[in-house]
Amino acid sequence: MTEQMIKAQILDNTEIARDVFLLSIPRTIDFKPGQVIRLRIDGNEPRLYSIASGNREKELKILYDIKPEGKVTPLIKELRKGDCISISEAFGEFTDQDKSAFWIANGTGIAPFYAMFRSGLGQGKTLIHGGRYRDSFYFQDEFESFFNERYIRCCSLETDDGIFHGRLTQYLSAQNFLPPDQKYYLCGSAEMVVETRDILISKKIPFKNIISEIYF
Repeated sequence: MTEQMIKAQILDNTEIARDVFLLSIPRTIDFKPGQVIRLRIDGNEPRLYSIASGNREKELKILYDIKPEGKVTPLIKELRKGDCISISEAFGEFTDQDKSAFWIANGTGIAPFYAMFRSGLGQGKTLIHGGRYRDSFYFQDEFESFFNERYIRCCSLETDDGIFHGRLTQYLSAQNFLPPDQKYYLCGSAEMVVETRDILISKKIPFKNIISEIYF
């Protein structure tokens, strides 16, 4: 059975950091924060993207970075207001209803957590975000204002005040205690997710409390 795809017109497609874009379309589907959609352009094979907007907002947004070797993201980059794409209904189980938890992401893996945050689920959460450069911390102004000291930025290639210099896995390895009774949500590259999972387990976090979503 062929999956039904929904036509959508581009509202905006803005570069928010070097080679990182935020694509906006009208929100015509319901979704749970943390879910993904399939996006198709010009007859190419659909690609999965996490939704990066609140579930009550009028626009549905997708955060993506340009992969020079990729077939789809260079095409998405060229989309302009009024152009059309196709999307699927939202799906996926990477959702958070816990009163307190750790959100851990690298790169554009921040997208589902931004959707959760914009949907009112940030209370009681600690957000740890890893990136290479100082401009890799997308939506940082909103996060910093809300989370305060519970927002940890880990930058591997540049330094700045208030930012941990190193990878997020180095930050986690350096922690003497992480609460074992909380959930740990991981989203990002396969390398980060696997390494972080091993670190958390070594710090006595039960495997059942580690929930992951891998970006390829």
